[in-house]
Amino acid sequence: QVHLVESGGGVVQAGGSLRLSCAASGRTSAFYAMGWFRQAPGKEREFVTAISWSGGSIFYAEFVKGRFTISGDNAKNTVYLQMNSLKSEDTAIYYCAAKEHEWRKSTRAEEEYDYWGQGTQVTVSS
Repeated sequence: QVHLVESGGGVVQAGGSLRLSCAASGRTSAFYAMGWFRQAPGKEREFVTAISWSGGSIFYAEFVKGRFTISGDNAKNTVYLQMNSLKSEDTAIYYCAAKEHEWRKSTRAEEEYDYWGQGTQVTVSS
């Protein structure tokens, strides 16, 4: 009965910023890793970023490097996504994901993650 809930989405002008949050409920132990994916209308869900506290690593998709920053609190199973210099192509539903165990193959694969939130809409106007 693990649940992830995202918040912080909204409408912002190009060049602006938003900060997304994801909080977990239904468990007391820490996740191995948490991350963010996004899905634009008519497109496949894509990896954005992830943080692995146990593995000691942070991963970013190339299209967000230098603009987005992931952070979180392992003990609280909470993760954040600070998004700066937003572009119209960043418009999407952003999903929080969590993983129980170490990486099997790729940090970018949806299949690696065990739990998903309902998503929060981010709209960037130009």
